[in-house]
Amino acid sequence: MKISHEIAEAIEAATKTGAHLKPTDFPTVIPDIPHIHYQQASETGFRALWVVCVLMALASIAFFVMAARVPVQKRLFHVITAFITSIAFISYFAMATGDGLSWHTSRQVFYARYVDWALTTPLLLLDLALLAGLNGSDIIITIFADVVMVLTGLFAAFGSTPTQVWGWYTIACLAFLGIVWQIGFKGRHAVANKDAKTKAFVGGISLFTLVLWTAYPIVWGVADGARLVNVDTEIIAYAVLDVLAKPVFGFWLLLTHDAMSRTSPSIGGFWSEGLTSEGAIRVGEGRRVDED
Repeated sequence: MKISHEIAEAIEAATKTGAHLKPTDFPTVIPDIPHIHYQQASETGFRALWVVCVLMALASIAFFVMAARVPVQKRLFHVITAFITSIAFISYFAMATGDGLSWHTSRQVFYARYVDWALTTPLLLLDLALLAGLNGSDIIITIFADVVMVLTGLFAAFGSTPTQVWGWYTIACLAFLGIVWQIGFKGRHAVANKDAKTKAFVGGISLFTLVLWTAYPIVWGVADGARLVNVDTEIIAYAVLDVLAKPVFGFWLLLTHDAMSRTSPSIGGFWSEGLTSEGAIRVGEGRRVDED
């Protein structure tokens, strides 16, 4: 390096002449420290988080009230949907209060959002799968693809190299295509034998959900991925999508389901009756403990 060469020359010259070296005899070295721009949420972003937090809380209360107003045999969708918005409320409360976030390469990453998605999106898909009448095998495959999608999205958010970031992102997108296949194609075939009103309802709410979910990887790509938008814009974009995909989805599902309650199936057995004498708990060989 040029500076090291100048220092060596100064030392050599001083040695030959017998002069004493002073600090001013050496060239000044000023380190070149690059300016780091930190990308973080402002007051606007945190206000948006609080707004969604309140909306999720109100939706959860409404869904639990709606659940209490129908017979327990027809309450499954109400309970699942109330769980979805309740989990989202907890997630948004964490983010709004400054929890559930971390830093990665000078940008805030709200990992609480991925915890939310890992719990709520399987429940959303369970709602759609049960509405369509998918078999158990297809439901398990759908939920597995969903968990893979969310976890690989989290890995992509904390990737250290472009290969990691976009590699995990690609895997997440492929998993999403698996969900589209199960809900969009197999779900359509599963509901084909039902009445026209049910087919129209299932088709409409499934298409609504899949279109919304397609926007999530787009937002991720321009936000966490390419970092073309700031954190506030990312928060607001996800907030709009989450409100549509959870409370709006939930009200549409439950109000329509309640209106069709005469034709919707009822769930008996353990769900509505608990353990009966026929489903008693067996303790040991030849012994049985019946419920009172």
